[in-house]
Amino acid sequence: MLEIYNTLTREKAPFQPIDPENIRLYVCGMTVYDLCHLGHARVLVVFDVVNRYLRHVYGDDKVTYVRNITDIDDKIIARANENGEAFDTLTGRFIDEMNTDADALGVARPDQEPRATGHMQQIINMISTLVENGSAYAADNGDVFYSVSSFKSYGALSGKHLDELQSGARVEVDSHKRDPLDFVLWKAAKPDEPSWESPWGNGRPGWHIECSAMSTHCLGHHFDIHGGGMDLQFPHHENEIAQSEAATGEKFVNVWMHNGFVRIDDEKMSKSLGNFFTVREILARYAPEVVRYFVLSSHYRSPLNYSDVHLDQARASLEGFYTALRDLEPDLDADGGEYETRFTSVMDDDFNTAEALAVLSDLRHAINKEKNAGATDRANQLAGVMLRLGGLLGLVQDDPEAWLTTGGSAEDDAIDAAEVDAMIDARDAARAAKDWAEADRLRDALTEMGVILEDGSGTTRWRRS
Repeated sequence: MLEIYNTLTREKAPFQPIDPENIRLYVCGMTVYDLCHLGHARVLVVFDVVNRYLRHVYGDDKVTYVRNITDIDDKIIARANENGEAFDTLTGRFIDEMNTDADALGVARPDQEPRATGHMQQIINMISTLVENGSAYAADNGDVFYSVSSFKSYGALSGKHLDELQSGARVEVDSHKRDPLDFVLWKAAKPDEPSWESPWGNGRPGWHIECSAMSTHCLGHHFDIHGGGMDLQFPHHENEIAQSEAATGEKFVNVWMHNGFVRIDDEKMSKSLGNFFTVREILARYAPEVVRYFVLSSHYRSPLNYSDVHLDQARASLEGFYTALRDLEPDLDADGGEYETRFTSVMDDDFNTAEALAVLSDLRHAINKEKNAGATDRANQLAGVMLRLGGLLGLVQDDPEAWLTTGGSAEDDAIDAAEVDAMIDARDAARAAKDWAEADRLRDALTEMGVILEDGSGTTRWRRS
């Protein structure tokens, strides 16, 4: 049985769907004002695998995956003003860029991808309910705040206590809040900012209320899993619980999942430290599948330490998988046997992709053993198992020949396959003419290009170095 670590309860427990016929997953997506960075890539890939595995276990038509887009907030407005463009022009461009990166990483599109600006009425309705039941209040400046002290279980997700938060809170100068811990639900319109009409005057929503309105609109008041990065646990997800449960009177989410932070060479990723990488920058150096493998090589709750060494290791592992699959005709209906049992066991243990990759590594050794022994039928069966299990991780789905030659190339490391093939033909002709000097020259030139030749009986194949 699938077990998931629940941040709310701080323990791992069997996953019990509210409705096994309608499993609902919501993940906080991107705030679209810039290119996606490595932290975004981790969220995208981690919850793509969660989505894939839930569909594998319960059925593809029994899972609804919603990942929102934040397309209005302070950073978006500031960047649009800085660029001298409309905010929706900016967000439209970076939504396209986000999808480009997600597609490259093999991330399947969610079933629904709501945008905050498309759910303004739901946001206003939820705020109105909170004001009416006393959980929120309108300030005299046109802002609307949530009253944190009105929600008695505030802090349950993060483990923070109200008295501790209050003692450490900084009293804001000229604040219209009744309590420093209260957070904004609706911001009164400012000059030269986009705004919408509301019962409290023109304005725009605060960030936290956007997710509550979108998730409950798409999935109902009470759903199964809510995910996101560890940095969102407090205050964003804590605030989501408070405002959602106060508005609906129901439990908001059963299971909270948070992926760990990204570090660069064992240091926290930060623009100020100069170790901040966008997905686009990384994909210029490493193939997308290499980056995906790297993300999954650590358990999702553990810190992910980015380094060239780890990316190189990921590339070597994938090369080993594709080399094992080369020249085989995978039997996708083959019995997975002990490998499928082990794979399922570790994935059922809180989506342990690091151990799942270890199972695939053992499969690779088994395939190579059968190939070397000439047991082609058995090798084909094991290859089918690798493809089937790898597909649950979004890995090893490419054609082996294509991946080993050009598919595993990064943007800055592309190899012209036609040029390589022409040089191999010329080398074959030189060897046939016993022009060994020319054959060696061509081999050396190919090596300089990053090409490894594999001479077989009557044929020469190649792969990237």
